[in-house]
Amino acid sequence: MSKGMKIEFTKILMYIFLGLIFIASIYPIYWMLSASTLDNTNIFKKLTPGTNLFENFRILQEAMPIWRILFNSVFVSGVVTISTVFFGALAGYAFAKFNFKGREPLFFVVLLTMMLPIQITLVPLFIIMTNIGWTDSYLALIVPFMVTPFSVFLMRQQMLSFPTELIESARIDGSSEINTFIKIVLPTMKSACAAVAIITFMQQWGNFIYHLVVINSSEMYTVPLMLSMMVQPGHVIHYGAVMLGAIIGLIPMIILFLFFQKHFVSGALSGSVKG
Repeated sequence: MSKGMKIEFTKILMYIFLGLIFIASIYPIYWMLSASTLDNTNIFKKLTPGTNLFENFRILQEAMPIWRILFNSVFVSGVVTISTVFFGALAGYAFAKFNFKGREPLFFVVLLTMMLPIQITLVPLFIIMTNIGWTDSYLALIVPFMVTPFSVFLMRQQMLSFPTELIESARIDGSSEINTFIKIVLPTMKSACAAVAIITFMQQWGNFIYHLVVINSSEMYTVPLMLSMMVQPGHVIHYGAVMLGAIIGLIPMIILFLFFQKHFVSGALSGSVKG
């Protein structure tokens, strides 16, 4: 076999492999779409869409306040995402461009907190939220996650490559530090901000265990809680309605990714530019 034929054969195998990965990735979404239009009798028997979509939507609305729950998820994830991007960028700017006592040890502590799983902080957070009376409220869902170690780390790595001369020029011109940060530094960090925004929104949208602990009423449920409460043992489970709820909950994630996709890859890799 000639060298050219080997290259073509390798390409064909690669395309077949990528095609199989694509099918394996897209099949669960297709099954969810199809299942959301079927009743319990056919949901595990058919792979083609049915005609039970509106009935499943009626069941979903009767079981849960779907629009309030969707608002809760969008509101909580949106506020946390905005605050994480801003405060993470602010802290990253301080760690990258300011020389202050204890800077390196503090940044090391930030990196250490990235290794802590949510299970370790769950009980202390619940005790704190209970003592200050924030359980079953937006404050409990938002405040503990307003800035994350990952956002600080990624923004700091990105800002290390920002020209210090521009900042010094702004200071000479009389610009305040916060004005320099907002008008000069932050606009150049769109890629890193997009990466942090997508990752943070995804994490908060799928945050289940913490929300389960601090939320009691269905009016404060988020999408993951809603789906889990609809599959409780001992109750009739309408799988079509559950799948429809999952599809509705997936739409904001798809919109967010499509909106930020051109910035995502460059932002996620920006931390490797300079360390």
